[in-house]
Amino acid sequence: MTYLWLALAFIAAAVVAGVIFARQGNRSGEARSGEARSGEARSGEAANHWKAVALAFAALAVLTAVFDSVMIGMELFHYDASHILGLKVGLAPIEDFAYPLAGVVALPGLWMWLTRKRSGGRGDESRSAGHNLKGLVPQALLASRPVSWINTAYPFAAAMLLTTREIDWVLIVGTFYFLIPYNLAMYGINDVFDYESDLKNPRKGGIEGALLQPHLHRPMLWLAAITNVPFLLVLAFAGGPVAWISLAVSAFAVVAYSVAGLRFKERPVLDSLTSSTHFVSPAVVGLALAGADVTPGLLVLLAAFFLWGMAAHAFGAVQDIEPDRQAGIGSIATVIGARRTVRLAVGLWLVAGLAMLATPWPGPLAAIIAVPYIANCAPYWNVTDTTAARTNVAWRRFIWLNYGSGFLVTLIFILQWSLTS
Repeated sequence: MTYLWLALAFIAAAVVAGVIFARQGNRSGEARSGEARSGEARSGEAANHWKAVALAFAALAVLTAVFDSVMIGMELFHYDASHILGLKVGLAPIEDFAYPLAGVVALPGLWMWLTRKRSGGRGDESRSAGHNLKGLVPQALLASRPVSWINTAYPFAAAMLLTTREIDWVLIVGTFYFLIPYNLAMYGINDVFDYESDLKNPRKGGIEGALLQPHLHRPMLWLAAITNVPFLLVLAFAGGPVAWISLAVSAFAVVAYSVAGLRFKERPVLDSLTSSTHFVSPAVVGLALAGADVTPGLLVLLAAFFLWGMAAHAFGAVQDIEPDRQAGIGSIATVIGARRTVRLAVGLWLVAGLAMLATPWPGPLAAIIAVPYIANCAPYWNVTDTTAARTNVAWRRFIWLNYGSGFLVTLIFILQWSLTS
């Protein structure tokens, strides 16, 4: 089979799935509102939908052309000329662009289906348990924040792959764990115990967090346990004492941040420390499983990553000052105030960037990555508690900045790979 036929199969499946999911999502919205939209309104929405798909594909196509050309130019992989058409953008064969195309066609429809409004009131407890569980899987998927999955899977995979230089079952299992089950536990548990405050938070119920209904709370906790414990045991079996400790710290941080009795998220400064642990610990687990040598440069890199995570959490807490105070939650932002928290975040990102200058080459190149985060945050240098909600605009940009940063980090990793091969 040529790469072309394989690519076309992916695109065909994506188109079918995207259309079905989008239609189901739209029908659910109409059924709930009781209003049937006109054909003109539907066609307008469809046009806007496909314009957004085209714009997203254009951005991903540019990244694919650059990213693949760099990897092919460094001879990290190659294509058999007999299995491709021969058309290229840079060094990237045209077939490579099928995969981002499949993604942008299928994923928006999937998101519309996952975020569709369901009929029935929030407090309808008269339904049977079986019916109550009907929406568990899509709601759990939504609660796991798919847009942020890569933020935990990538550090693990990069740390392990750059250390071992090979793909084995531990890398695959660990990457999958930190991609989905880990995020399901981290965000799902948080949505269960934050339900009362989330009701007062207008940004919940979409890309920035699910509003998990009460009848799904206990099933969500069980689902988090069932999907996490087996992976933790398997990964522990694959490693030694250092891996056991790092896995234990990672799992404890996920639970302690949200559950009643611990609620580290309500302990100022400790909340940012714990949140940063959520993202740095996967990298530490990867290094432990790979048996990496602990060097000063590696410690500085991890410290910079940790400071970045603290800055991200602190800045993200600013937008929630009002709903958090209404719910009696004492975050770092509610305690020291919006202005000081923003300035702290800028300072942490600055120190993280400067710290990268002390890492072995090509690590210092990553120092530039701190600049867009600082630029995104700095305009709110004088924000007040009453205007803190306005930082949500910058927080939404922050979510997408992570993807651009991940792209640059990957290029640096590729350079490091080539220099040490």
